[in-house]
Amino acid sequence: MAWRRPAQGLTRSAGRGAGVRVGGGAAGNGRGVGTGSGRRKISGGAGRLALALALLFVLGTAAGCGTRLPASAFTGQATAGDGGGAGTAFVEGVSGTTIKVGMIDSISSPLGANAFSGPGYGAQAYFDALNAAGGVDGRKVVVEQCDDAGSGLGNMQCVHQLIDSDQVFAFAGNSIFDYAGASYVSAKDVPDIGGEPIDQAYDQYPHLYSIYGSDEPLDGTVGFNGTLYSSTEIYAYFKEKLGAHVAAVVEYNQPDSISYGQMEAAGLRAEGYTVVTEQLDFALPNFAAAAADMKARGVQIVFDAIDTTGNGSLCTALDQAGVNLIAKVTTPQSWDQTVSTDYANAPKCRNVLYATSDELSYEDTQYPVIAAFRAAMAKYFPSRAPDLSMWELDGWASAQWLTDAIRSCGSDVTRTCVEGYMNRDTTYDGHGLLIPTSFIVARPGATTRGCLNVARWQDSADGGHGGWVTQVSNMDTNCFTVPVLSYKAN
Repeated sequence: MAWRRPAQGLTRSAGRGAGVRVGGGAAGNGRGVGTGSGRRKISGGAGRLALALALLFVLGTAAGCGTRLPASAFTGQATAGDGGGAGTAFVEGVSGTTIKVGMIDSISSPLGANAFSGPGYGAQAYFDALNAAGGVDGRKVVVEQCDDAGSGLGNMQCVHQLIDSDQVFAFAGNSIFDYAGASYVSAKDVPDIGGEPIDQAYDQYPHLYSIYGSDEPLDGTVGFNGTLYSSTEIYAYFKEKLGAHVAAVVEYNQPDSISYGQMEAAGLRAEGYTVVTEQLDFALPNFAAAAADMKARGVQIVFDAIDTTGNGSLCTALDQAGVNLIAKVTTPQSWDQTVSTDYANAPKCRNVLYATSDELSYEDTQYPVIAAFRAAMAKYFPSRAPDLSMWELDGWASAQWLTDAIRSCGSDVTRTCVEGYMNRDTTYDGHGLLIPTSFIVARPGATTRGCLNVARWQDSADGGHGGWVTQVSNMDTNCFTVPVLSYKAN
């Protein structure tokens, strides 16, 4: 059964680097119903809260319009165009020679180009490699990507452009801050496969399939009648494997940060930790005072509800105060190649930086699926190497999932067939990339069996260049029986 678990900390508060080049009635969906037993991952939105919280700090009520460019605007190879002649009459985005796939990413948001661009690059790399190998049973994938600028208005414009004008068959590689058009996507029965669940649309609407899977009914109400769930296997891992028992949660005196910090603290206490809460002034944070207090109170491990810039300052203060942590835990969104610069002034803290996920690490090229991903990124988007992250890998997984669903249809490719594949009564592991997940509906019980991958940043990795080193031999067996916690949506 598919569950979500809480991720720790927040993603970055602003993008880095050069601007990215981009391309362009909610009916029931026949999902199976489970019994609530077996190994599962939490589907409730704690993980996406970590990202959404960081964005709320910056975006406020930012407005903008959607911008669509052709997929050839990427630095990679141009995707096959519609063309003319035989085989190009489209029915629901499918012709005899091509399949149109839509992609919405909030690239030109106030957070900068890198905040949301990763999944789009990963998905485009997958489709470029797929097309180079002949496409899906001879059909090439045409990507129509739209940048909604991180606003609800822009998202609505992108949704209508891609569905009504471009007539895309499905979505893949979506990374959307404000999915205001989700209800329209659902009403039009357009499958959205493997999107990043940044807001709660993927907890609510039929035809929307988060990259993490879901056990929720997706019947138009968020979660289970407005209730979401999280589990505590991340905290269990650090307690059991590292011996941690005194944890600090660092938050800002800002409502969203406080709420997420309280969720983290509740999860830690459920695992038996002593919890120290450090609340910082959002405008003028005193990191030195927080670090001194953590040292005095014997803190061993730090979780947070602050942004990446704040985390860099916090780690610097922890190093300067001589705090000897066994772990500083960050999120999958911050599991990337920029750690050496983000934490440049904190070598001790940087080298105990941990991240967790539901998938393989992009560093582990001994696995064929990761080797294929890295080869495609190097071929089609070589300039992304310094900014490579787990979000590119999420985009790859999204495109692969949609492709597998399309392949299951044979020559008769329909949305109904694709959704039948997504809603089947079995798990999906993305060719070994993902911890097995599904969309089988199952109300959570008091406990669950949760599994996770774990990596640690080490400056000595990659020949001294620094990198993420996987800490578990098999993510599918790195599992813990843990409590399930409930919380209200929004």
